[in-house]
Amino acid sequence: MKTVLNSDKQPILESGFLRLHQVLEMFPVSSSTWWAGCRSGRFPPGVKLGPRTTAWRASDIKTLLENPGMTWNDKES
Repeated sequence: MKTVLNSDKQPILESGFLRLHQVLEMFPVSSSTWWAGCRSGRFPPGVKLGPRTTAWRASDIKTLLENPGMTWNDKES
């Protein structure tokens, strides 16, 4: 299994959550592009942690980094 690193060269954990700024350090897209990708299924959906707080499962981000051509709709099927 290949180790996936974040922008600080630290391994991404299998569990836990990443906030938007942490996710965007790994993907060269704007926040509006990320949100549009979440709505379309290109990127994994966020998890609401509070009324104004969304995070993404570290395992979902790791899966996306390991399989960059995969859409999240592919994972669901």
